[in-house]
Amino acid sequence: MAPSGPGSVRRRCRRVLYWIPVVFISLLLGWSYYAYAIQLCIVSMENIGEQVVCLIAYHLLFAMFVWSYWKTIFTLPMNPSKEFHLSYSEKELLEREPRGEAHQEVLRRAAKDLPIYTRTMSGAIRYCDRCQLIKPDRCHHCSVCDKCILKMDHHCPWVNNCVGFSNYKFFLLFLAYSLLYCLFIAATDLQYFIKFWTNGLPDTQAKFHIMFLFFAAAMFSVSLSSLFGYHCWLVSKNKSTLEAFRSPVFRHGTDKNGFSLGFGKNMRQVFGDEKRYWLLPIFSSLGDGCSFPTCLVNQDPEQPSTPAGLNSSSKNPENHQFPAKPLRESQSHLLTDSQSWTENSTSLGKGKAGMSNPALTMENET
Repeated sequence: MAPSGPGSVRRRCRRVLYWIPVVFISLLLGWSYYAYAIQLCIVSMENIGEQVVCLIAYHLLFAMFVWSYWKTIFTLPMNPSKEFHLSYSEKELLEREPRGEAHQEVLRRAAKDLPIYTRTMSGAIRYCDRCQLIKPDRCHHCSVCDKCILKMDHHCPWVNNCVGFSNYKFFLLFLAYSLLYCLFIAATDLQYFIKFWTNGLPDTQAKFHIMFLFFAAAMFSVSLSSLFGYHCWLVSKNKSTLEAFRSPVFRHGTDKNGFSLGFGKNMRQVFGDEKRYWLLPIFSSLGDGCSFPTCLVNQDPEQPSTPAGLNSSSKNPENHQFPAKPLRESQSHLLTDSQSWTENSTSLGKGKAGMSNPALTMENET
């Protein structure tokens, strides 16, 4: 066997270093379990009823926290399907053609049957040179994972994984349960923390665990509340972190609310139609991650009748004004379910929970 080169060794060392934040969180979680369940509940609490209630509630939150954290870490990010990859002949054409209009013409021909409605800032087809594929809407290339991720939100070092279409719900639940976990610990530990400063606790090992447990829980509660609140806002607007910093570009121009369908539909796009699965780290998001409905052509009563940025369409001669009525449903071969995306649909979710893929009303081709 040939010896490993310096590049291979560096990659392995980098992969090991990426796990340090996860190991840190795991060790902190293990210590918090010992400090709360053993030192606080069993050693320090004298009331049996209080012990039982706190231990049951704590273990419920602990289990949901660990479950959602595990799913966020080990759920593989979804990559674009084979339809978005260029064929061998198309790759050869791209290599022969210089960068410019001829290069774009090859990409336009390859993308003519794909549900792609966003563009680069210059109006070009979004193409990834590293993966050699046409990027689906809301897909971005992660420099850490070195691959294109569907509906990429960000690469999170605390989970050593990309947060995207396949695990965004798990990431939200991880934030929610970790925040509840810290708030619960801080609330139930507060009276014993006060006793520590008033010398109301016996001078044992438990008193130091109680003090540091409260400090850690309070500190993480502050940071997690701001992060969780930010992502709740993103869900309500149907945005990713990347889209919040750089709005998606459509043919008519930039539109920061282009994918927003109203609060109810935005929530269901992430959590699914089956509300019984919303609080569980089980995949229930709607769609396939490659194509998304857009308010630009989907006249939604929850949205204003004129999409933001529509008046900029005159800047590009290829753009057109959108009609006042909904356009035809997309007949894309990527979509497998002919049901329409409506608020009062009663048939969604009768199959596998959260795996329904409603037909999406897309921008009409010209």
